[in-house]
Parts: sequence; structure tokens; C-alpha cells
Amino acid sequence: MTHFVRPRRLEHPAVRLVVFHHAGGSASAYFPLTRHLPPDWDVLLLDLPGRGKRHALPALEDMELIVAAATEDVVPYADGPPLALFGHSLGAVVAFETARELEARGAGPGWVGVSGRGAPGHEVLTRLPDHDSSDAELMARLKSMGGMPHQLDEVPAFRDRFLQLVRRDLRAVSAYRPDPHRAPLAAPLTVFGAAQDDWAPLASMAPWARQTRARFSRRVYPGGHFHFLGGAFEAFAADLAEEISFALLPAAPVPSHLVRTSV
Repeated sequence: MTHFVRPRRLEHPAVRLVVFHHAGGSASAYFPLTRHLPPDWDVLLLDLPGRGKRHALPALEDMELIVAAATEDVVPYADGPPLALFGHSLGAVVAFETARELEARGAGPGWVGVSGRGAPGHEVLTRLPDHDSSDAELMARLKSMGGMPHQLDEVPAFRDRFLQLVRRDLRAVSAYRPDPHRAPLAAPLTVFGAAQDDWAPLASMAPWARQTRARFSRRVYPGGHFHFLGGAFEAFAADLAEEISFALLPAAPVPSHLVRTSV
């Protein structure tokens, strides 16, 4: 059984993009991306344990276990078209660490994108909600950031399950402390940040540059943690496609409006 939501099944895709969702989220939240990406790209939206295609499984609270599971899911797709990994918030950590695991196996991706998450070693600047706070306090913090399911307050059982899932995800993120002396990624890395994101301030995003020995670029947007949802999805998908194309498709034109690029 596949753990991916896979909107397209292409025989010979030009690019294969794997997307990792945020804390408390699921693959379905990123389905709109598919409508705005090139039609010859294979898009795989992964459900982590505890939601979506894996709703019957308990959510994991240990980042090493989450990454191990994600890596096993992605490995079968690493041999073929150029591979790109993208993740937002919790998903940024999973994408980054999965890329490292794939590189260790000699099957590293050609590009990695991280969004809404401070760089490793800069967690003090990352203002995550307290996973041990009361339900009311946690809900208030989550609502202030946006991206919340509208039905939560209408269905208490759904809200309670959602909060349990969020707490497990936040425990995994808050305990994440990678070795600061590890070698950087071989793959190009793009970081996507938002100017009003209290969960991942821009000061915590810039140090991602030290996590790759290849090309590094940064894109900054107005708005908060979930700045790309709703009507902004189309423009964000266009930027995502441009970054990936520049890294993976040699014939792609050089982007003319990168917000900030360094090597």
C-alpha cells in the first residue's frame, strides 16, 4: 500500500517531487500545488503516520523514526527521473533529514526545499507552540498562525484527535537536535520564508545557507506561517517550479527574480 497521495501517474515524468506536510497536517493540504506545477511532473504527497492514508497508525514523536519511515517511502522513487524534496515546517525537517539519508545511500535528491522552519542549531529563534500547554492555549496559538481546519470547533472529537496529533508532531520537532558538525548536503537548497512568520523568523532562516555545499537560494514572502495557502498557492507553486527547474533541468532559463541567492 502506498503512503502517498499521488494526483498524477505519469509513465515518463520530467521531475519527481515529494512533498512533506506541516505539523498537524496531511498530504491533502498540498493537493492544490499539483494544479499549478508543470503537467509532466510526478507529484507525491506523503502522509506521515497518524493521518490521511496512515490515519490508523499512531503518530510518531521521535524525529529519527519519522525520517526513517519517510526515507523508506521515498527510496523506491529515488532511482529514475530527477528527484526533488520539499517540506513546510515539520515537513522541512523531514525533507532535509530524508535528503541526508538518501545521500548516505548514494541516492540523494537533486534539490531540496525547506519552508517555514528555522535552520538546525537556531531553534532558540523558532517560536513553536508549547506542546504541553492547555488545549485552549494551544488552539489559540494555532489559530493565530492560520492554516487550521474550519470544522475543528464544530466537532469536538475531531478537535481532540487533531490536538493529540499536533502535540506528537510538536514533541518530535522540539526534541530535534542534529549534530552541528555533520557535513552539509550535496544537493542545492532553497529556503522559503515569510516576513511575518512568528514560528520561523527570517533571522532563523538565513543560516540554512550553511547546510549545503551546493547552490543556496532564498525566497521571502509577505504574510505569516501559512502565507502560501488559498489564493497565493498559484504564485508560490510557480516559484517552487522555477527553483526546481533551475536545479534539475539544465535547459531551464536562469531565474531573473530570485529574492536572494548565494553559494
